[in-house]
Parts: sequence; C-alpha cells; structure tokens
Amino acid sequence: MRALGPGSVSSFLKTVLDVVYYGTAVILALLTLGLVAGLLAISFFPDLFREIAERLKIEGEVSPGRLAALGVILAVYGMLYLGALIAILSRLRKVFATLTAGDPFQPDNIPRLRLIGFVLAGMELTRYALGASLLAVAPVLSWEIDGFNITVWFSVLVVFVLAEVFREGARLRREAELTI
Repeated sequence: MRALGPGSVSSFLKTVLDVVYYGTAVILALLTLGLVAGLLAISFFPDLFREIAERLKIEGEVSPGRLAALGVILAVYGMLYLGALIAILSRLRKVFATLTAGDPFQPDNIPRLRLIGFVLAGMELTRYALGASLLAVAPVLSWEIDGFNITVWFSVLVVFVLAEVFREGARLRREAELTI
C-alpha cells in the first residue's frame, strides 16, 4: 500500500482525522453547554453541590463554593484541552491533505507543524497549572496528577524536528524547481 496520494495510508488517516476532529468539536460544544448549565445551577440551586459532595463521598471539608470552583476549573481545563486538540487536529488535517495530494513538502506545512509543537507544549504546561489549581482549591482531596512527563516533552521536540525536516524538504524542492 502506498504512503502518499489518493487511496493511500495518508488518505485513510486523513479520513480518520476528519471524524475525530468533528467528534471533538461536538464534545467541546457539549462541555461548554454543560459548564453554562452548571453555572446556572449554582445560581438557582446552591444546595445542589452539597448533595453532589455527599453522593461522591468526598471526605474532608469541601465547601459548596470550593466544589463549584473545582467543577469550573475542571470544565475550563477540559475546554482548553479540547480546544488545543481541535487546533492540533485541524493542522494535522491540512498536513495530511498535502500528503494525500502527493505533495508533502509544501511550505505551509512548516508553520502547521510548529504550531502543533507549541500547542502540545502549552497543553503540558496547562496540565501543570491544573494540578496547582486543584491543590490550591481543594487540598484535602488527593489528586493523582503526574509531574514532569519526559514522553510528552520528547514528542514536542520530535514535532519541531519534523517541522525542520519539512522546511529542508521544501527548500530542496524549490531548488530543484529552479534547476534546469
């Protein structure tokens, strides 16, 4: 099976990326609606959060206000995470469109890959901020958020290296086009 062009592995992956992209957008929309509904629930049913804390069997003293803050923090983090994922998926879809067309070394792919690297790094930094926020809002709860993840940072570096490979490929293609 071919790697590039129509009917190739890259065209199959482009289709998978399209499905995941639209599915993620739907999930983000539902999460946003859920956050709005939750914020309205805080206004109209303040005792609701005490009931939720009891049903979740949260040990320790967590006030309804702190529980609401936890919900907002987690929802906002989820929205940021899904938004970042949509940004990555949209750029990957464009990169795979060039692969499907059989022309991977388009100059436009370079900033796409760099943006993917920056978004991945931002996602990891946001995860660190989430851990600090959760500990600040509800220190009595135990949070299992890992620290430094070498795999994520290695992946970020790999994406930046791939961007440079694409830059070099685009340069070589441009030089080849100028050669008689």
